[in-house]
Amino acid sequence: MIRAGRQHLVRTLADLAAQRGVGIDRYAHLKPYEAEGFPAPVSSEGSRTRLYDGEQVDAYLLGKPVPPLPEADDDGDLLDRRECAALLGVAPNSWDIYKRDPALTKVRVEAGGVDHWPRHAVKAFQAGRPGRAAAATRGGRPTRTGDQVPRDQVPALTAELLDADPTISAATVTAQLGVHRDTAQDALTRLRTDRIADHIEAHPTLTPAEAAAQLGYPAGQVRRATARAETVLRARRAAPYLTDVATALHRAGWTTEQAAPDVQFPGDDRVVAALVLDGDQAPAPALVWDERYGWRTAASRRHPITKGAVLPSEGGDVRYLSGGVTPPPGDVVTALTP
Repeated sequence: MIRAGRQHLVRTLADLAAQRGVGIDRYAHLKPYEAEGFPAPVSSEGSRTRLYDGEQVDAYLLGKPVPPLPEADDDGDLLDRRECAALLGVAPNSWDIYKRDPALTKVRVEAGGVDHWPRHAVKAFQAGRPGRAAAATRGGRPTRTGDQVPRDQVPALTAELLDADPTISAATVTAQLGVHRDTAQDALTRLRTDRIADHIEAHPTLTPAEAAAQLGYPAGQVRRATARAETVLRARRAAPYLTDVATALHRAGWTTEQAAPDVQFPGDDRVVAALVLDGDQAPAPALVWDERYGWRTAASRRHPITKGAVLPSEGGDVRYLSGGVTPPPGDVVTALTP
């Protein structure tokens, strides 16, 4: 976490590389931050982005004693998603849902390119969480009516119920939230999928079925979630590469924003990602990555990913790029350059 009043001292690996006068790739190869005595990251364990306290790093580089960080918790401390989830006693993916609460979106702080929230705001949210009892007061779903809970609230409320009872069924969610059975089943599957994937990342030797069992999920309720978890894990491993390609396309001027690719899981068993090329000189409307074959161009910005498992035929605005499944980002740009 970033201790209260120290946000201005946060440094990323890129900052440390610049401080040493080398590129980030060279710095990551040398890994000086793994040397004995180098200050520990202030980012949570398992975070993809390492953050450091600049005062500690400067002292280390000067050969001076590294000053300790404050040990006592402060309401002004900034917590990342894992730390927020830990404070609430839920999985990180539950926090990804809770953070949409307007009270939390207003106080979100970006430090080193990573979202953080003040401890006091997380504690206030925790005190006001509706919990299982509040959800139960909503009653069942009347016959021949639509969902009684707005769709955007269903994931958070379902997460509350799953936190309280890992064995909860879609029928129970339907009864307690007053939503359609399909809505409840989809929310449960997505939540359990992400939590199984989180648990495997923390314990890599586990199979999806073993992770589900350790989380308390009944085997008969999670067949789809365990299968989908394997796909989600592959997507997470591919995420840094896809982000690097998105960055290269933005630098080439073919995307107006450096946005992460839109990842989808058609049929739950494969990873597909799309990048809309909205720059004035973009060589195609969109670019699609499929873990089976790599990159191709797409004819539509609105619907770049086609339905079904059949690959779209080449021709018109559809062209498959050579170079394998994960060609270097620079090679993708070169292949697209007119």
